[in-house]
Amino acid sequence: MASTPVLGRYGIWQSAADLTPEVAQEIERAGFGTVWIGSSPPADLDLPERLIAATDRLTVATGIVNMWATDAAEVAKSYQRIEERHPGRFLLGVGIGHPEATAAYRDPYRTIVEYLDVLDAAGVPQEHLALAALGPKVLKLAAERTGVVHPYLVTPEYTREARALLGPDAVLAPEQKVVLETDVEQARALARGRVANPYLHLRNYIANLKRLGWSDADLAPDGSDALIDALVAHGDAETAVRGLTAHLDAGADHVCAQVVVPQGADLVPPIRALGAALPR
Repeated sequence: MASTPVLGRYGIWQSAADLTPEVAQEIERAGFGTVWIGSSPPADLDLPERLIAATDRLTVATGIVNMWATDAAEVAKSYQRIEERHPGRFLLGVGIGHPEATAAYRDPYRTIVEYLDVLDAAGVPQEHLALAALGPKVLKLAAERTGVVHPYLVTPEYTREARALLGPDAVLAPEQKVVLETDVEQARALARGRVANPYLHLRNYIANLKRLGWSDADLAPDGSDALIDALVAHGDAETAVRGLTAHLDAGADHVCAQVVVPQGADLVPPIRALGAALPR
């Protein structure tokens, strides 16, 4: 049986457009165990392989490959290529995406099951799969059919509830946004720009936040200060790391930080600062 790729306690989640082999090397040097590739990389999985090849031990995960945009059989072939060349270094994260972005969106639960069935039949081990999940039904499916449960845009309170639902054995790896800025108003402005559009206009995230007790007033138009503060850890690097560690204290096995910076800014300095503040 294949073992789950080693995630470490802390990882970095960034859009595919922001990730290069050089950035992956900086993430590894900073002490993070995993880099998560956002923005649905294509089925050839060329970017994950390039990041793996450029690093020594960093686990590379997709967060996530969109099931509507990528053929499962093609993804499975790409997975097999990477696993043959770099055994144990790749975690294939998949997910259903959003109805607002997909005209053909229908029967999401059945679509997830069928997609996982194809990957399973093609020999992708469960332990090398992650599934994006928010609601209780898909959380349970993720724990049953994949090695890692990967919620996005969640709070430590959500992580605590998810752990209680899933029990002790599921590997739980939430994403957490961070802004390394000590001016509260500047930090909130940057954070709000990343959270409000598109996530506060997507029904699955809205429904999940309402399940956590957030009101319509918190969600509209661009998120209350309290909501933004809950979804984005901001301050100096030590404060941001405490926001990450809160997920681990709530029951997560791994937490991946999405570092939010002004458009065009260099990601490397905040990644280095965040890495230097990690517990050793």
